[in-house]
Amino acid sequence: MTARVVVADDQTVVREGIVMLLGLLPGIEVVGSAGDGEEAVRLAGELAPDVVLMDLRMPRCDGVEATRRIRSEHPGTEVVVLTTYADDDHLFPALEAGARGYLTKDADGDEIVRAIEDVLSGQAGLSPKVQRRLLERFAEPVRKPAAAAPAQPPDGLTAREVEVLRLVAEGLSNPEIARSLHVSNATVKTHINNLFAKAGLRDRAQAIHYAYRHGLAQPPGASIT
Repeated sequence: MTARVVVADDQTVVREGIVMLLGLLPGIEVVGSAGDGEEAVRLAGELAPDVVLMDLRMPRCDGVEATRRIRSEHPGTEVVVLTTYADDDHLFPALEAGARGYLTKDADGDEIVRAIEDVLSGQAGLSPKVQRRLLERFAEPVRKPAAAAPAQPPDGLTAREVEVLRLVAEGLSNPEIARSLHVSNATVKTHINNLFAKAGLRDRAQAIHYAYRHGLAQPPGASIT
């Protein structure tokens, strides 16, 4: 079975060289060539090739967008990327767009034929370098999302005032808070006076209720999620 191929590359010398190479390979018929992504999409519609051999960096419409459009509008046509770049910023967007093969331009004729045959038989046509990168990517540990930044304390309380308020809600006295924070009793009293004034509180009972209401402290027996 002969595979009908369109070659898309914006560099004329490179494109003509690829067309010439493919013309010498068994089982390949080049039915068209395109100088940019827009033309590649148009030819995919007009010629219904089995495979588009797609460069990525092209004017008007790059290879990733052209791949996405071809796979969406002409699902009978497979895309094999043939590019200079094998980094993550090019590889993964191309695969996500629907490319079933990915080769770098140091591939020889046998590799290109094998990749085309692979995608037409339902397999992935990936160069050994690309396969290795995919394996490395899947072997990388999953990064946990960064913890959300704490919400801004209410009523303009400072971080230290919130800390003192939490200790008040835990039932600690001023001397106990001072020992816990390694500050003087006078400093603790100043923090308490300031947070009482900012939050409009009259006594420690109101302060404890305020801390619970704003999620700055947990009531006894409450589950912490």
